Amino acid sequence: MKHIFNLAVAMLMLLPSVCEAKSTKSQPVTAWESLTLPVRTPFMNDSISPDGKKYEPIGLLKSNMPVRMKSGKSIETDTAGFVSFENAECTNIYVLQTNVRAPRFFKGKVEATSCQPFAILLDGKELKSKSSTDDSICASSKVSASVTLEPERDAVLSVRILSAANDSLVPTIKVQIVPDSDYDDITVLTAPDLKRRLKLTDTQYYNSVSGVNLSPDGKYILLKETLNYDSKTWRANTRLIEVSSGRVLSSSVNTRARWMPNENILYYTVKTTEGYDLYNLDPISGVESLVTRSLPTDNFEWAPDCQSFFYTKVDEGVKESGPLRRYATPDDRMPTDRKRTYIMHYDLNTGLGEQITYGNHSTYLYDISPDGSHILVGTYCERPDIRPPYEQIVYQIDLNTMQADTLVPRSPQLLNGALYSPDGTKILFYGSPESFDGIGRNAGPFELANDYDTQMFVMDIVSREVDPVTIDFNPSCDRVLCWNKADDKIYFVAEEGFMRHIYTYDYAKRSFKQLPTEVDNVRYVSIPENSSAYIAYTGQSFNYVGRGYLLNTKKGTNQLLGDPNSVNSSEIELGEMQAWNFTARDGKLIEGYCCLPPGFDAEKKYPLIVYYYGGTSPSQASISSPYAPQLLASRDYVVYVLNPSGTTGYGQEFSARHVNAWGKYTADDIIEGVDKFVAAHPFVDSERIGCMGASYGGFMTQYLQTLTDKFAAAVSHAGISNVTSYWGEGYWGYSYNAVAAGNSYPWSNPDLYVKQGSLFNADKINTPLLLLHGTADTNVPIGESIQIFNALRILNKDVEFVSVDGENHFISDFEKRQMWQNTIMAWFAKYLQNDPRWWNHLYPERHL
Repeated sequence: MKHIFNLAVAMLMLLPSVCEAKSTKSQPVTAWESLTLPVRTPFMNDSISPDGKKYEPIGLLKSNMPVRMKSGKSIETDTAGFVSFENAECTNIYVLQTNVRAPRFFKGKVEATSCQPFAILLDGKELKSKSSTDDSICASSKVSASVTLEPERDAVLSVRILSAANDSLVPTIKVQIVPDSDYDDITVLTAPDLKRRLKLTDTQYYNSVSGVNLSPDGKYILLKETLNYDSKTWRANTRLIEVSSGRVLSSSVNTRARWMPNENILYYTVKTTEGYDLYNLDPISGVESLVTRSLPTDNFEWAPDCQSFFYTKVDEGVKESGPLRRYATPDDRMPTDRKRTYIMHYDLNTGLGEQITYGNHSTYLYDISPDGSHILVGTYCERPDIRPPYEQIVYQIDLNTMQADTLVPRSPQLLNGALYSPDGTKILFYGSPESFDGIGRNAGPFELANDYDTQMFVMDIVSREVDPVTIDFNPSCDRVLCWNKADDKIYFVAEEGFMRHIYTYDYAKRSFKQLPTEVDNVRYVSIPENSSAYIAYTGQSFNYVGRGYLLNTKKGTNQLLGDPNSVNSSEIELGEMQAWNFTARDGKLIEGYCCLPPGFDAEKKYPLIVYYYGGTSPSQASISSPYAPQLLASRDYVVYVLNPSGTTGYGQEFSARHVNAWGKYTADDIIEGVDKFVAAHPFVDSERIGCMGASYGGFMTQYLQTLTDKFAAAVSHAGISNVTSYWGEGYWGYSYNAVAAGNSYPWSNPDLYVKQGSLFNADKINTPLLLLHGTADTNVPIGESIQIFNALRILNKDVEFVSVDGENHFISDFEKRQMWQNTIMAWFAKYLQNDPRWWNHLYPERHL
C-alpha cells in the first residue's frame, strides 16, 4: 500500500495542474546532503504548560540553529526533482542541506512543495515555513520565500521536514530556485560539496597563532591561539610546550602570562580595586605565588635584576575652558597632542615609585642598559619651520646620579628607537636615512631620501662615531627585534617588497643573513633573552593566515607549531597566485603579483582589477586585508597588484622616487605595468579594466584618471584630490608632506601641489569614478572627496560619492565594512561585468 501511495504522489507531482503551474525559469535543486533527526517527546511534569498550550514538535523546524552534517549522507532527487524518505514509527525531522552560489547578483525565490510541515532556511536563518499537513499536493502545499544572493558569496540552503509517527503520508519534498524576471539569465550553483569562495569575514574573523613567547633560555614556549567567530565572540587559549620534546606541559596557561627576564618563571597581573596584583607561576610545578599587590600599572618593562620596572605616566596637559581654543602648532588640533608622557620607576621592595623624566615635552624609554645602571630616553619638539618638522634629542640617563648625557643633540631627526648592545658599549639606532646629517643616505641621483625607508645605525658610546650599517642593504628595516646576548647578533625583520623576512646582522663581521622561514610575511617574532638556538614566529601569505613556527637556527629547520585556521581554509577554493614582474622603460624592475579567479579558464576573457598603494609602504603578501587579491579574485576577476616606484623595501634610490613627486613616477609605473600585463595575458579583457586604492592609493586612483582613459571603472577610498588642502587640513598632512614634498610648499613649488592632483585636472577625467569616505576621517578629511565630487558633477562626469557615517580613515565597524565592500564590488560589477543590477539594488536611481 505504501508503494502504491508513493507512486500516486509522484505521478501527481509530475503532471501540470491548476495547483502548480510549471515554470520554465525554475532551477531544481537535485543534490543534497541529508540527515535524519529523531524527535523525542519531552517529559511533561504537569498536565498543562504555563500558556496552556500543548507541546508541538513543529517548533523545532523554526530553530535558527544550523545543523552540522557530519553524519549526513549524499542524496539525489528523482527525475522530477523530488526527495522521498521512508515512513518511520517515530516522529522525525528530515534535514536536506546544500551549498548555493550565484555567479552574479541574484534575486528570486526558493520554492518548496511538500504535504508535511517544513521550513526553508538560508545560513541557519528561517526564510519561510509551513505548519500544516495536507492530504495531497496542492497550492497550499507550496511555500515560496524571497532570496537575495550576493555574487560569489556562498550560502547554505536547507529544508527541514517534520514527519509524525505512523504518518500515512510519505515524507516527500521538492525544492527549486526561481529567478525574478530580470534575473532569469543567472544559474545558481547548488551542490553539497561545492567549495565556497573567500569572503570578507574570512579576512577579519580567522583563527590564528596570535602569540609566541620563548623562555629566556629557549627551553619552553608559550603558544597562544585565538579563535575568532565574529566582532563580539572569540576565545583564546595558551599552551606551555617543552621545545626539545614538543610535550605540552600545560594546556591552559593564563593568557596574560609572560616570561620573566633571565629565568624560566612566568608572571601575570590581575586588576583589583587598588591597582594590579603581580603573580609568579612556576611552569613546571604549576604553582602560583603572589609577588606583590597594588602595582600602579600592568604595562611595564622589567629592569635586568627584576627588582624594579619602568613604566609611562601620562599627563593630560593644558586644557582650555570655554568655547574658544587657541592652537599653538599644527599638531595641536589633535585631541591627544597636549598629553605628555613621562618615565616612571617602581621599586618592588619598597613599593615606591619615582619620576625619572619631566618637562614640557614627552619622553620615551628606548632601552635599559644590560647592567641596569642607565636608560636611553628620547624626546622631540614640534618645529613646523624645519624639515622634518620635529627636533629630536636622545639622552642616556645615569640612574645613580640622574645626570643626562646627550647622545643625539637637538636636531631634525626621524629616529624610531634605540637599544643597547649586549656589552653596553654601543647603541643601535633605527630611523630615517637622513638621520645623523644624512650619513645613511644612499638615494642615488635624488637629493632627499625617503624618511620612511628605515635604516639602522650603530653608535660607539665613547667616541660617538656612527656607522650606517644598512646603507648598502636594500630591504628596509621593518622592526628591530633584539641585539642578542648569546651570539652578539642583531635580529630584525626586513621589508622586501611584498615579503617580510627575519635577518641577522653580525656587527663584528659586517654581514647580513636571511634566516630560512616558512612564511612569506613574518608578523610576530620571539627570540630568547639568553639563547639563539630557536626563534618562534607567526606569519601569513597570499593564501593562508595565522600559522606559527619554531625555527631551529643551528639546523635551519622549521617546525609547525600551529595552523588553527587550516580547517576553515580547507573549505575555501582560492585562486592561483603568480609572481609577475616587469622592467620599466627607465630600467628598474617593478615587482607584482597576479591572482587568478577560482575555477580559472584560460579560454575565457576576464575583467581585471588593478590594486596599488603607492604611499611608500609596499603592499604585503596578505590574505587578511579587505584589499587582499584573493578576496577580489573570488568575485571572478583577475587581480594584478604591484609595488610601483616610491615603495620601500627595494633600496633607497627606488623609495626616493616618492619624495617631491606626488605620484608622478608611481603613475608611470602603474600605466606601463597595466599595458604590459594585459599584453602578456590574453585571457584579460582590455576593455574591462578597473583600478582601486585607498588613502594615498585613493589619490593615485584619482590622479591616474587624469592621465589615461584605459580604465573602465575606478574606486577611490579616502583619496586626496587637492594636495594643498590635505597638506593644510589633514592631521598628518603637513608632516607627511615633509616626506612626500620634502622642502616644497604651496608658495615655493605650486606646480607640485596643483599639477599632481586630480581637482585641478578634473576636466581630464572620463572614467566612471566611485568615491568612498568615512565622515570622521582625520587623516584625509572627507572634504577631499567632496571637492572632486563637486567638480565632476559640475562637469557632468560619471561619478558617485558614498560616505560611511562615523568611520575614520579605516572602516572599523564590520557591518559598515561589509556594506562598504559590497558598494565597491557592485560598482565593478556594473562596469567590468556589464551588470548594473546589484548597484541598482543598493542604490536605486534618484531623480533630482
